[in-house]
Amino acid sequence: MTEKQRAAPDNLVGFGDIRRDPIGGWQDFLKEGGQFLATAVNGHAKRQEVFTAEILYNLVGMAIEKLVMALLMQSGNLPYNHTMHDLVESMEEFLPGDLANLGEELKALDGFQEICDIASYNITPPTMAEIAGMLELAKEVQTLTLHKIAH
Repeated sequence: MTEKQRAAPDNLVGFGDIRRDPIGGWQDFLKEGGQFLATAVNGHAKRQEVFTAEILYNLVGMAIEKLVMALLMQSGNLPYNHTMHDLVESMEEFLPGDLANLGEELKALDGFQEICDIASYNITPPTMAEIAGMLELAKEVQTLTLHKIAH
């Protein structure tokens, strides 16, 4: 066999060349993520007597979940599950580096509600000061998501 015969043909596709099509509905997730975040921001700023820390935590969680799902779906991928740990792991697998330095902060949000096992669930309500930090984190996720989708 000659050197030329042993060389790979120029027309072969490698794994790095494979691109997935976007999963339909990712725009809805993007829109809903923004809506959840806007509701949480406004509730925290204007109506804390109605929007308790527990309600705000859940709104922030839904905002982040929807935003990350939009990014994953737009890239043609889905997470294995929907905890913050699962979303971060899926982002790291399918879109490495796109979460920048937010992964650990996002995974920490799971510590407030561990409700997957009905026999041993644990809920620790956050403080309003912690909610303020969560809102900032969610805004960073939104900015990152919008930037990544635009490019």
